[in-house]
Amino acid sequence: MTPWEMAAVLAAGTGAGAVNAVVGSGTLITFPVLLATGMPPVTATVSNGLGLVPGSITAAVGYREELRGQRRRVLLLGIGAVLGGLAGAVLLLTLPASAFERIVPVLVGLALVLVACQPWIAKRVRRRRETGNSPVRRDGGPLLFTGLTLASVYGGYFSAAQGIIYVSLMGMLLDETLQRLNAVKNVLAAVVNTVAAVLFLFFAHFDWTAVLLIAAGSALGGLIGARTGRRFSPAVLRTLIVSVGTVALVHLVLH
Repeated sequence: MTPWEMAAVLAAGTGAGAVNAVVGSGTLITFPVLLATGMPPVTATVSNGLGLVPGSITAAVGYREELRGQRRRVLLLGIGAVLGGLAGAVLLLTLPASAFERIVPVLVGLALVLVACQPWIAKRVRRRRETGNSPVRRDGGPLLFTGLTLASVYGGYFSAAQGIIYVSLMGMLLDETLQRLNAVKNVLAAVVNTVAAVLFLFFAHFDWTAVLLIAAGSALGGLIGARTGRRFSPAVLRTLIVSVGTVALVHLVLH
């Protein structure tokens, strides 16, 4: 890499870390930059996944206040994140990119619809609970576990908009504030990224320079994003999620 390319990758890593902490889809910042340096797509995906691990961890730490009282939930859903992240990483290393990328725009589009409709869905769910027709489940039940596990498969393969899918699923099935759901999302993303990274270290080809630059940038960006994002109202946070997700969807459809 040239010095200018290294500076661009570092800046992209910082932006991706901040966006991932607040919304998700930070990969859509780093991935195109890595491709612009001439890196092959799979190598760029693997290098990006390794580099974003520190950012996921700092973002989760930044949301530690919102994680209070959610230990059991995080541990349970974390099991699905481990299994899904491992499966997604294996798919990335064994299947052609075209096999999985066909469904990515569909997943992102569905996630955006779910996030946009979350207030209405939550109101309907709350009404059913008040009438006794829908019991409250702090863990979201088998449906949420299965959904998040499948989302983690996607995250282990290509993490763009992974956080949006997490938040949309939890928003439908858990009676929690969006900020607390965002905190859980950051932990699950950190788990998936770490599991995939361990596999990539042993079985995948990656660029150490890109990994270190993105890692440094994402670690800083994760702290900045967490500090900023925790101050947003639910309406602002939801608007950001839908806005960034729309950009992600357009990007995926066009490319």
